[in-house]
Amino acid sequence: MIGQIDSFEINPIQKDDAWKLCNFIVANEDRLKHFFPKTLEQNLNPTLSKLFVGKKVKEFNSSKEFLFTLKQSKTRDIVGLIYIKELDWNKKQGELAYCIGYQFERKGITSKSVKELSNYAFETLKLETLQIIAHKTNISSVKVAMKNNYSWIKTLKNAFTSIDKKPLDMELYELAKK
Repeated sequence: MIGQIDSFEINPIQKDDAWKLCNFIVANEDRLKHFFPKTLEQNLNPTLSKLFVGKKVKEFNSSKEFLFTLKQSKTRDIVGLIYIKELDWNKKQGELAYCIGYQFERKGITSKSVKELSNYAFETLKLETLQIIAHKTNISSVKVAMKNNYSWIKTLKNAFTSIDKKPLDMELYELAKK
């Protein structure tokens, strides 16, 4: 376990997470289709989730990308995901991406989880700069960045292609290690 937030735990992705991950993804399909389309398409059934989890465990173990689950401590159900991705070990830089189930939004869980994993990235992974990239209409994601003292840097033109194949401008936020 990486951290505990209220009645939730942050854990590295584990091989036995496939079924619960699939359940989380399918239950939140509408929330995830816009900004997590690749994660969504790779977890639409238990077989796909098993392959996805196997790949993510390998990437975690090889320090290529880090996927963490946010689970309810009591039920062990997955309620959210947080990635540390787009790692550049030369620059000591990475990007955080996160999502939470609709029934857990607006409770501060994501903000607290991002704080915990930002500290983990700085202290354990020895990264020096963290980024969050969010669309300006994703107010919840922007608020998570701001609550964690990430500073707006610039607008990234055509930085993300949405599910309807339309390029979107995204907002870049950064936090430097103190």
